Amino acid sequence: MTATTNPHELRSRTHTWQRPFPWTEAGDLTGLELLQKILEQEIPEPPIGGTLGFSLVAVGEGAAAFEGDPGEHLLNPMGTVHGGFVATLLDSALGSAIATVLPRGRAYTTMQLNVHMVRPIFAHTSRLRCEASTVHVGRTTATAEARVTGITDGKLYAHATTTCAILTPSNADPSAS
Repeated sequence: MTATTNPHELRSRTHTWQRPFPWTEAGDLTGLELLQKILEQEIPEPPIGGTLGFSLVAVGEGAAAFEGDPGEHLLNPMGTVHGGFVATLLDSALGSAIATVLPRGRAYTTMQLNVHMVRPIFAHTSRLRCEASTVHVGRTTATAEARVTGITDGKLYAHATTTCAILTPSNADPSAS
């Protein structure tokens, strides 16, 4: 006897998170120090990672890496993982790479994100790794590039570039960088 499954069977996924840590409360920490505290679990990771199933796994000066697991909960009507998952994974790594080189009291926001998906990702695709590095960091803007590869197959799944605005608090000297 073979087991059959009901294609309409409901599935569920539970997600919990801690209150996000506002970078405005970081005091005297740099972006790199904040990201290191996330890695060391001293401050909570942003909820988007848990929502979509990816997390920060490494940071360094001008670089960041995230890893994530595709799954059925991320499928679009075509039966492939939705491009928004990959775009968010890339955006997170790219922005984090830029954050690692920002001086204390500075933040960033994405102005432009260019994503190139080169092969489909399926629910059964193995764990993905996204590695990002800065290309240019100026006083008001920064750029970075990233690649998403399969951890077990080594294949390139997507690559991207970003331009981010560097945000300066109203009470900071914009020429200090």
